[in-house]
Amino acid sequence: MNLCGFEVGLDRPFFLIAGPCAIESEKLALQTAETLRDICHRLNIPFIYKSSYDKANRSSGTSFRGPGMDEGLRILEKVRRELGVPVITDVHEKEHVKAVAEVVDVLQTPAFLCRQTDFIQAVAAAGKPVNIKKGQFLAPWDMLHVAAKAKATGNAQIMVCERGASFGYNNLVSDMRSLAVMRQTDCPVVFDATHSVQLPGGQGDRSGGQREFVPVLARSAVAAGISGLFMETHPRPAEALSDGPNAWPLGRLESLLRTLQHIDQLVKALDFPENHPEDLI
Repeated sequence: MNLCGFEVGLDRPFFLIAGPCAIESEKLALQTAETLRDICHRLNIPFIYKSSYDKANRSSGTSFRGPGMDEGLRILEKVRRELGVPVITDVHEKEHVKAVAEVVDVLQTPAFLCRQTDFIQAVAAAGKPVNIKKGQFLAPWDMLHVAAKAKATGNAQIMVCERGASFGYNNLVSDMRSLAVMRQTDCPVVFDATHSVQLPGGQGDRSGGQREFVPVLARSAVAAGISGLFMETHPRPAEALSDGPNAWPLGRLESLLRTLQHIDQLVKALDFPENHPEDLI
């Protein structure tokens, strides 16, 4: 699959989707995107900048949601134009799809909405590549149906993204088998290493997180074999206005990516036997 001018798949090095959870300001967006661009240029990692203009699924109605669609899209367009990087953002409403698709390079659907047929097909019908987050309540094999709904619009540029499954109250667990199972969609598989350590609603009126486990899950997912990696990052996670507890510190990202590159190169130099179960009998 060609994505933003580069090829993605299990036979290619992983690409990175990264940025702060929500757009906090134009200055932070530009500074963070520039830093990420430069890191990925040094490491030769294909990069897509991510940040949300509206986080419509916050725990509390008083939580920061972002600058809104108009201002958020203006900032994303400026990041794209001035820094020369592709951008991706979430879309939560069918009515937003057209306007968002005119600005961004890739559309993303929130995990909670993966079962909403009309919504998924409206996003896919925009004709842009789509990253579909797997719901925390969904089995990995159920993504076959979600991907089929999206592809029924004629859009073949569909990715599926693992972000953990609900494991009791206020907790998620990542089953690395799901990454192999989701390959059966014939879509590039992306692993969301930061939302997978989120503790949804874990702080009462907001979500908590265990960012210290981001490297553990990222290393495991890359070793399992993925096409892309999603990571929310912030220069000062403790001050982030959204999802700070599970954001990875921007200043520590390059060293982590170097480790992940070594793992990625090793596993992709060999075959993935799980892709040929008939040979294992």
